[in-house]
Amino acid sequence: MAENTNEEVTQVSQADVNIDELFALPGAENIMVPGADEEDEKKPNIFSSTNVDTSFLDKPKPAKSAAKVETNAAETQEDSENAQEALEEFETLINQQEDASGRGRKKVDKSGLVELASKMIEEGVLFPFDDDKPLDEYTAKDFRELFEANMKEKEQQLSQQIPQQIFQSMPGEMQYLMDYISKGGTDLKGMMQQLAQVNEAMELDPSDSSDQELIVRQYLSLKGDMTQDEIEDEIATYKDMDRLEQKANQFKPKLEAIREKEVAKKIAQQEQQKQQQQAIANEFVDSVYGVLEKGELGGVKLDRKTQNMLYTGLVQPGYPSISGKPTNLLGHLLEKYQWVEPNHELIAEALWLLADPEGFKNKVKSQGSRAATEQTVRSLKTEEARRRGSAVVDRDDDPVTNKPKRTIQRSNKNIFQRF
Repeated sequence: MAENTNEEVTQVSQADVNIDELFALPGAENIMVPGADEEDEKKPNIFSSTNVDTSFLDKPKPAKSAAKVETNAAETQEDSENAQEALEEFETLINQQEDASGRGRKKVDKSGLVELASKMIEEGVLFPFDDDKPLDEYTAKDFRELFEANMKEKEQQLSQQIPQQIFQSMPGEMQYLMDYISKGGTDLKGMMQQLAQVNEAMELDPSDSSDQELIVRQYLSLKGDMTQDEIEDEIATYKDMDRLEQKANQFKPKLEAIREKEVAKKIAQQEQQKQQQQAIANEFVDSVYGVLEKGELGGVKLDRKTQNMLYTGLVQPGYPSISGKPTNLLGHLLEKYQWVEPNHELIAEALWLLADPEGFKNKVKSQGSRAATEQTVRSLKTEEARRRGSAVVDRDDDPVTNKPKRTIQRSNKNIFQRF
């Protein structure tokens, strides 16, 4: 279905509204706006997210240095520049075939182009098309398309690699946080607290007497099988036996592993929630499509334009919202007629329909039937009056009711008339 482009801007004053964090439709919490990670190259929306490498959760690796990131970016940029230079050289070869008389170009000698392309393919700078067509069969247009396609490919690689390289150059704590956010996590305060605990556990020094107690106390607390009094008694026993440092060295790696496991668990929970949200969104899209595909809604036939409007109005979050996040047409209209252009009678009707669909429809049908009955009565009365009027006019032709008028003879005053 065609995608509608909406340019209407909603400006509203700040209001305390409960926003649905799942679908971000203020004022319409029961509306679900699906995401765009649909199959078959469907268009992206608010659920779209970039896949992030999370292998460091299982096997932590040292972050790449900024210098390494810059090197990789520079290599990709260099490949793109090489493709650009190749295209310029291609232009030069073409221009060299220009007829000196200025009457146009002669037939292009492709040997230089074939040699250039072959050399660049061997060096890995240029990638051929997948149609297995020999280079010596390429036309000038084919070579141009080849160079331009390679330039675009390099630019796409560069745009994808740079964010990933920046991500992997971040400290481990920031990688955890960014991964959590990319999966839709919103409890940033809680996540940062857990990351701080991980960092604190890593910085504890088993050789320091004060850190020794912290390591042992935190580890025994996280195990969860001892009360606080039992933990303090255990620490006192380790001190008396002069084994506190030994236990601190023993417990520190386990403490770090527990802290990291807590963070990984939180990220995994967020990933599971994201998948559930995506499943709900996909189900919503399929359901809306199935309803509108029939071309009929509530017994009313739908034309193609109305179908498209209803579909995009429900599944495409193409409107601004007071939450700062995009919303669909339904949420937009609810906000518009509540706050921007108040029409509370219309809002009340919409609420009545949503709260009691059958009752609302029955009332509308009843009102329509009453109006139709009144119209029928008026038509019958009009027809009866017309019929009666016609009957009065037709009485002039009735031989029974229309008797001859009485007349008298006119007197004749002719003087020559005899009596």
